[in-house]
Formats: sequence, C-alpha cells, structure tokens
Amino acid sequence: MKSLKKQRRIQVIVLAVVALVVATGLIGYAMRDGINFFRSPSQIAAEPPQPTEVFRIGGLVEEGSLQRGLGEVVRFSVTDGGATIPVEFSGVLPDLFAENQGMVGTGSYVNGVFQASDILAKHDETYMPKEVVDALKEQGVYQGEDS
Repeated sequence: MKSLKKQRRIQVIVLAVVALVVATGLIGYAMRDGINFFRSPSQIAAEPPQPTEVFRIGGLVEEGSLQRGLGEVVRFSVTDGGATIPVEFSGVLPDLFAENQGMVGTGSYVNGVFQASDILAKHDETYMPKEVVDALKEQGVYQGEDS
C-alpha cells in the first residue's frame, strides 16, 4: 500500500515537471518573434547582424542626412557619435521626427542599410528613450541632464 502511494506521488511530480518544461518551451516559442534587441549604431558597425534578424536601432538623426520626396522612401542616417548607419523607411514619419533628435527604429540591417519597418520619435523636447541615452552616454555624446 505504501509503495503505491509513493509511486503515485512520483508520477504526479514527474508529470508536473514535464508539464512545466512543455509550458516554458511553448512560451519561449511564442515569444521568439516578439523580442527585439536594441543596438546602437556603434554596435551595428562593430558586429553587423544577419539580414534576417529584426532588432531596434536608436540614436540621433544626423543633421543634413534627412532626404524626403524621393518617392515613398525616406532616407536618413542615425548616429551615436561613434558610428553612423544609413536608414531607409517607407511610410509616414512621426510629427516630432526631426534632425538632431532622438529616434528608435525597428527593422533589419540589409546590405549596409537599416531597413526600418517602424519609427518612433521623441515625445517632447526633453524625452529620449533610455536605450538611446545609455548608448549616447557610452560614446560621450549625451549632454542632457541625468535622471
């Protein structure tokens, strides 16, 4: 009788562990496309990612690099002070998008150009995404106030 209870307890524990492993695997599989890593222009220049990898890039829109009116595609460069990456974006840019302002884009790096599928701009005159601030501080370019 005791061994039957002990055997049932072991079976329940094994079943719970298997269920936990399967659930963790399914969650990881479901999230694989939803996780976008942030990279600064210097990191991209040092180690270019694969063309199939989707990630986020952030930095300042380089002054004089914004080219509009060439069809649907808008071209500009993003810099963190250490490196500059050209960006192409098809679509409507946010109203607050401007040169020398912070931006974060989602997309992939193909043939030396970041192909953006989504562009986010600053919220107001003082906001800049934390990842962009950290990357600019690392390059010694950021001159905003510390928070």
